[in-house]
Amino acid sequence: MGKPTGFMDYERQDNRSLTVNERIGGFKEFHLPLTDEQRRLQAARCMNCGVPFCQNGKPLRGMVSGCPLNNLIPEWNELVYRGKPDEALKRLLMTNNFPEFTSRVCPALCEKACTCGLDGDPVSVRDNENYIIENGYKEGLMQPDIPSFRSGKKVAVIGSGPSGLAAADTLNRRGHSVTVYERSDRIGGLLMYGIPNMKLEKWVVERRRELMEAEGVTFITNADVGRTVSAEEIKSGYDAVILACGASKPRDINAPGRDSDGICFAVDFLKSVTKGLLDSDMKDTGSLTAKDKNVVVIGGGDTGNDCIGTAVRQGCKSVVQLEMMPKLPDERAENNPWPEWPKVCKTDYGQEEAAYLFGHDPRLYETTVKEFIKDESGKLSAIKIVKLKWNDDPETGRKTMEEIKDSEQIIPCELCLIAAGFTGSESYVSEAFGAELNQRTNVKTEPGRFSATSDGVFTAGDMHRGQSLVVWAIYEGRKAAREVDEYLMGYSNLL
Repeated sequence: MGKPTGFMDYERQDNRSLTVNERIGGFKEFHLPLTDEQRRLQAARCMNCGVPFCQNGKPLRGMVSGCPLNNLIPEWNELVYRGKPDEALKRLLMTNNFPEFTSRVCPALCEKACTCGLDGDPVSVRDNENYIIENGYKEGLMQPDIPSFRSGKKVAVIGSGPSGLAAADTLNRRGHSVTVYERSDRIGGLLMYGIPNMKLEKWVVERRRELMEAEGVTFITNADVGRTVSAEEIKSGYDAVILACGASKPRDINAPGRDSDGICFAVDFLKSVTKGLLDSDMKDTGSLTAKDKNVVVIGGGDTGNDCIGTAVRQGCKSVVQLEMMPKLPDERAENNPWPEWPKVCKTDYGQEEAAYLFGHDPRLYETTVKEFIKDESGKLSAIKIVKLKWNDDPETGRKTMEEIKDSEQIIPCELCLIAAGFTGSESYVSEAFGAELNQRTNVKTEPGRFSATSDGVFTAGDMHRGQSLVVWAIYEGRKAAREVDEYLMGYSNLL
């Protein structure tokens, strides 16, 4: 153990964030790293406790707390404290293919289970992880690790999101020849077009792509498998196929006036903005812009918050976020003890920025859309909202909701962004490969397995488990890769 009293000697210190005024003028990441010495002391806070809940992601009362990848957190924290970040990097990469992604966008399930968080502030695990991987790149340690042999087996990965990339990276290191097909013009999936630049700058994704290419992975973009590229062509040219296309079918809002011009899905909005940023440095923003508009975001999750932060940077006139659920408590309730996932209210960067600019929290809780109102030309001009009341059903024990009478309100809106989640995967890819879907429209597999109902076809990520986190996508990609390796070789030595 590095420093037995570290968690008592040093207070938690997060990476500093730029002020709202400093950061909303552009789309750059806005967290500034600590010095090497400051980071070393933050790593010293790790207790190296007897039961490290941080590295054991298991469901507790329906939600996971702790890292699904089983990252060796106490080990690399100690190595950072001892001034050996190069050794820490080796331990980190044993379990996590892409720490540069998770250390930026993961909600830090590890920290929610940190023993220091039982009676104080948890260890800054995510920032420590970011320090390790970025130091590795800075010091030239992240060099191509080219396999010393090739198995002669070829694998096609359909989709280049975090699960597809993790599967490709793992199988390539095993010695198989891997080709990744991506229907967009750039690889990365949601890493590229679903997460805005201020959370994950796209050079980070490109840097990893270049490294994987140097290691032997082939990427083919603008290839829409199942449409512009046939499944028969893929199956005849490869020994195994992994479907990792995500859960990209958005949940819609069916209310009168839904056909109004000015309503779009959040993922389309975020992709349009990122493409505008990458293609023309925002000189051509297209029609999906929030500039000088009253914006309403439907949905209270991370994507909704990203829409708020993006709208603020585009110069919106106002922004409102609608959440159907009640506001969560500011602190843990007695029936939500550590190390369960803390069901508390979180104010994220976009909400913080909106509150600063417009003088109030943008969120309206227990509220939904009742009608979209359009003008004579068919363009969205306002939204009728209504308050909700949640009741306990004595027969089923479930919560039911009803509208509160005479609670309707009309608010101005020229741009409405639907961030209500996703209902599952798009079926045309799975159908092309003869892979059955389950009731949730995810690719059907046996529990705990990744092989689809079609021989030689596997699946991973959101297409397999439904909409989830980047860290779970990487986990799924690694596990699917191991199953593919067993299928190809008859055994596997992959973790």
